[in-house]
Amino acid sequence: MKIHTLIYNIGNLYTPQGEFRRGKDMNDIFHIKNAYIVIENDRITHIGSGDYKKYVNSETNLFDAKGMIALPGFVDSHTHLVFGGSREHEFSKKIQGVPYLDILKSGGGILSTVEMTRKLSFDELYNKSIGSLYELASYGVTTLEAKSGYGLNRETEFKQLDIINKLDKETPFTIIPTYLGAHAVPKGFDKESYIESLFLDIEEVGKTKKAKFIDVFCEDSVFNVEDSKRILQKGIDNGLLVKIHADEIVSLGGAGLAVDLNAKSADHLMAISDEDIKRISKSNTVANLLPSTSFYLNKAYAPARKLIDQNAIVSLSSDFNPGSSPSENFQFMSQLGCIKLRMTPEEVLTATTINGAYNLGMQEDIGSLEVGKKADIVIMDAENLEYIYYHYGINHTKHVFKNGTQIMKDRRFN
Repeated sequence: MKIHTLIYNIGNLYTPQGEFRRGKDMNDIFHIKNAYIVIENDRITHIGSGDYKKYVNSETNLFDAKGMIALPGFVDSHTHLVFGGSREHEFSKKIQGVPYLDILKSGGGILSTVEMTRKLSFDELYNKSIGSLYELASYGVTTLEAKSGYGLNRETEFKQLDIINKLDKETPFTIIPTYLGAHAVPKGFDKESYIESLFLDIEEVGKTKKAKFIDVFCEDSVFNVEDSKRILQKGIDNGLLVKIHADEIVSLGGAGLAVDLNAKSADHLMAISDEDIKRISKSNTVANLLPSTSFYLNKAYAPARKLIDQNAIVSLSSDFNPGSSPSENFQFMSQLGCIKLRMTPEEVLTATTINGAYNLGMQEDIGSLEVGKKADIVIMDAENLEYIYYHYGINHTKHVFKNGTQIMKDRRFN
């Protein structure tokens, strides 16, 4: 049975188009006033301006946007959604300037979250994660990536991945799983013996298809470039696509490794070298920037302007996690894209929609409002695109459609 929906009286509709945008083309936004969107089941069939009545019949579900703006559903292509506990006990150390790597060496950071995540049952961890998922979605996120990485043993890493896959099946949202067993070296292991254990787990992840991507924390005192290359190549050999936590704290060359391995994205890049900016800008690897992490840690922001000016594909993500970005406010992260990364509103919209979709290999279905694509639509209580970045720190989302179905009305989920 066909479900026919028409969203009309859209004050302004803004969307990138195509599969991705790079460099100066990130400013290329399709914009129409007095717009409408016609949906059949889960797909967009028409977009236009003005008279929409020819698309109305007795079975049409009519939705009046009341002059608000319509955008593609946001794509958050880097989160650590599933974890136990919280880390407010480290907050004072952070604001006193204690380096993260020092906190990690003392048993804090990732390792403290690992301990708390291991203690929670599947159901406890699932229920905690679903709360954060809906909080993210309340800001307009309809698709997201979620990583393991707080287990550091097979049992808990696979528990995290199973929860991510269950959330994808049992909620309205699209959630893409990433295996991040190489997030840190757990207590009781030397690095080499842990890497050997990871190889066995990666084989099982590939065989069972628990994850689409493999990731590694390529950083000083964690996994160096050579370690990361070995781990990621094992993932490639087992059918996984590559992402890399790269050049976040120290410039190790993780972004260059991402290019060498044809990774979908290199993430963070606050310490990326000028040479690797040139390399990633000439590649199809996405520079995935996470400004909320810089904000929370009081660290330098990634060089977005250099990357864009040199023709890189740039996306923006929340990096939601308990240690360095404990916030589900995706819109605040986007506003930091303008305020701190000096990106234009059009560039930020592109970075949080079509480029995020490309980052996840989903650009043919989502990331833009175009005929034939999934009807993932955010209706925002604003008159224009600039306003949602100018009026910062609040939630502008009013209604959300996912796969053609309205899942949030007046800021409340069905």
